Amino acid sequence: MYDLNVKERLTPYQYLLKDKLAGDKNRELIALLKDLKLAARQVSKELNSGALNGTLGELTGSKNTHGEKVKKLDLIANNLFIKSLENGGNCCGLVSEENDKVIIFNNETSKKSKYLVLIDPLDGSSNIDVNVPVGTIFSVLKKPANQRQTLTKDFLQEGTKQVAAGYIIYGSSTIYVLTVGKGVDAFTLDPVVQEFYLSYKNIKMPKKARMYSVNQGNFFQFSNGVQEYITWCEQKDSKTGRPYSLRYVGSMVADLHRSLLKGGLFIYSQAKGAPQGKLRLMYECNPMAFIIEQAGGLATDGKNDILNIKPKSIHQKSPIYIGSSDMVKNVCKFIKK
Repeated sequence: MYDLNVKERLTPYQYLLKDKLAGDKNRELIALLKDLKLAARQVSKELNSGALNGTLGELTGSKNTHGEKVKKLDLIANNLFIKSLENGGNCCGLVSEENDKVIIFNNETSKKSKYLVLIDPLDGSSNIDVNVPVGTIFSVLKKPANQRQTLTKDFLQEGTKQVAAGYIIYGSSTIYVLTVGKGVDAFTLDPVVQEFYLSYKNIKMPKKARMYSVNQGNFFQFSNGVQEYITWCEQKDSKTGRPYSLRYVGSMVADLHRSLLKGGLFIYSQAKGAPQGKLRLMYECNPMAFIIEQAGGLATDGKNDILNIKPKSIHQKSPIYIGSSDMVKNVCKFIKK
């Protein structure tokens, strides 16, 4: 459920200043969110002309900190966000999926900032070459008070400490989905003037749905509980509206964007060979959990609320079950058997 009857043509900056983050004390955070928006706009351009610019495909011999092959556009997107955030001066440090260590911004303006950013610059990048939607995911934290130097440990905060989170989905249109802890709104990029405008207001996801997202190819690698839940989803039952529809893109942003608007459940569980799953807690699970919970959904690792997990490292992994509240509660019953 969401309001598409948006009468005013407001940019994220205008909307936040007028509504969600009114007041001078929030101007730095609004400016930071604008820095992220500016980089996303440029990433959208690069994606739209990738084949023409020769930026599709992999970087020969290049892998990121997780041992994954790096696409050319992974590196381009990462550099665009780093540059925009450093030039903006509204955050003092950054954690990126593409960098082993924390990036500290040492210019004088950035040093004075009170915000930290964690980001997956291009989620689902294995889909780029076949023109399937990909996205950017980010989380914003406050730097601990009364501390001048930015340290890695400053980033190791629970998801409940996030002051903002969002994602940008690059698909048939480019949409910037955002929460600052006061509900979820979305802004669509006008390709003519290259500006985002408010298009979805106060998004609330359905409590129930008949769609789920999981990599079915890993079925026999999952725990018995997850296997039993998937089998349950496939069975015919008129009372519960089963069988449910399986929809899996292979991009967390794309799969969860559909669930946010239409309802559904996204599963990326632990598996044989991946006891903690594959997704990163700090810049994939936490920001998505913040968004989904602000829209009325739930997010768990099967035992704990994702947002309550105390991180031990910046690239820590976590299993995740996230989406419509009734569906998350139901899958947890199977997991806990």
